[in-house]
Amino acid sequence: MNEYRKKLTSKERIVVKVGTSSLSFSGGKTNYTRLDKLSMVLADLMSCGKEIVLVSSGAIGVGAGQLKMDEPPDNLVARQALAAIGQVELIRIYQRFFHEYNKMVAQVLLTPEGLDDETRFKNAQNTLNQLISMKIIPVINENDTVSTYEIQFGDNDQLSARVAAMIDADLLIILSDIDGLYSSDPKQNPDAKILSEVHEITEEIENSARGIGSSFAKGGMASKIAAVKICKEKAIDTVIINGNKPKNILKVLDGETIGTLFTG
Repeated sequence: MNEYRKKLTSKERIVVKVGTSSLSFSGGKTNYTRLDKLSMVLADLMSCGKEIVLVSSGAIGVGAGQLKMDEPPDNLVARQALAAIGQVELIRIYQRFFHEYNKMVAQVLLTPEGLDDETRFKNAQNTLNQLISMKIIPVINENDTVSTYEIQFGDNDQLSARVAAMIDADLLIILSDIDGLYSSDPKQNPDAKILSEVHEITEEIENSARGIGSSFAKGGMASKIAAVKICKEKAIDTVIINGNKPKNILKVLDGETIGTLFTG
């Protein structure tokens, strides 16, 4: 275990971001088994004394599932409506699973515009810190019914970084549908390798971070690198790992070499 990975074992305040692709099957249907396992892992971490904040995408996909859609529409207003439908169901799912592990959750909807306003920023910061002190897990999503940023651009990657900076988190863990940042696109280059550690975001790193994702999710690795850059400004470490196995979170916090660690 090298010194950078060893430092992860002592992280206390942790923001976990889970994307749509990690919450859904390839066809967009909600993966309840994975949601259950994620809830169990985060509940166990809280029981061990960690402070957990969850930033969760997936409302549009869940909303589409509620309406028996195979694909979400391209129309922005329709996707906002699906987000409104899906957000209710998504928080209900989290409530049910976390309740099984004796943990409470609270829903917090944020917008980038709101975080740019000093008063709203402070109010959100105070609310999150209060929930954390009450041993309640904030489940954060962008308020897609009034903001189009996440729908069009980010899949909550950058929102999770801004939340991490807002609450002075020790670590941001981004759950993705791939194992980490590769040296090049693994779909085009079979010799591409996972970069275990990245200490500086160079032009080469940014050029290797390409791709978008499923029809239910947008953002890709480029959005995650943008999130990393936000965290680096606050000296917050970020780890990108495969979210298909939520127990990978425990491996990160045990100092194992998994995913890509971006030092703060």
